[in-house]
Amino acid sequence: MTSDTSPERVSPLRARMIEDMTVRGFSEKTRNDYIRNVRAFAAFLGRSPDTATAEDLRLFQLHQTQAGMQPPSINSAVAALRFFFTVTLDRPDLSRRLTTVRYPRRLPAVLSTEEVTRLLQAAPGPKYRAALGTAYGAGLRAAEVVALKVGDIDTERMLLRVERGKGRKDRHAMLSPQLLELLRDWWREGRRLGVLLPRGWLFPGLNPIEPLSTRQLNRAVHAAAEAAGIKKRVSPHTLRHSFATHLLEQDTDIRVIQVLLGHAKLDTTALYARVANTTIRAVVSPLDRLVPRSGEEPRSEG
Repeated sequence: MTSDTSPERVSPLRARMIEDMTVRGFSEKTRNDYIRNVRAFAAFLGRSPDTATAEDLRLFQLHQTQAGMQPPSINSAVAALRFFFTVTLDRPDLSRRLTTVRYPRRLPAVLSTEEVTRLLQAAPGPKYRAALGTAYGAGLRAAEVVALKVGDIDTERMLLRVERGKGRKDRHAMLSPQLLELLRDWWREGRRLGVLLPRGWLFPGLNPIEPLSTRQLNRAVHAAAEAAGIKKRVSPHTLRHSFATHLLEQDTDIRVIQVLLGHAKLDTTALYARVANTTIRAVVSPLDRLVPRSGEEPRSEG
């Protein structure tokens, strides 16, 4: 695996790793991330990574920490190197030397329903209003929004087909009447502009044969948040967080929310219980259930 990234000079070692990832159905993004991390390790070594020792791995992780690399980035490198050593090199003894870093999970930022309304109203045009409305109204990830095709809208069953979401799993997402109206507004405008191709992308990019990029969607939500006067840090994923939190505040069963979000584990969905305000307010403190001391009148609960 050389440091030369040109497609004409892919080393046999890198080619084998790419084949190993392709066979296992890794997404293009994951393959690129893994290659990038192994290439960074090779640059640190100054030689081919298949010659690495356990001490090399220890020093590399020490270097990452001293360079101020954040835990998510370190853990991403660990995942890539573990695959490289375990699968491509068949050296699981080395992969066991790698250490992941624990870090506190921060509560996701959540918009109020009033803020979501302002954000969508401030979206730059019907395409982005529909795309951001899809992120919130169906709880989709940014990559899932931009990957939607016109044929994924099922108006009879009021569902959106999400192909190859996270974990490369297909699922259905909800299609609410208001979201359908947003999509129809965009459909009429897109057809007028001639950018919605038969069996094409629901949200095409500048070139209609290509989908909108997640970067473009991210820029649009930032612009809308600024125009709406929202001071919180907002991203497309904030709309997904808000979707889950608002459903929980409406007493939707958490297992239903898990299915809608496409979460493999209920623990991931349960994180939203920590930010659902109505859920927190509905809990009665054990202090309020104490029997009043003798001679004291119980306070009214009004």
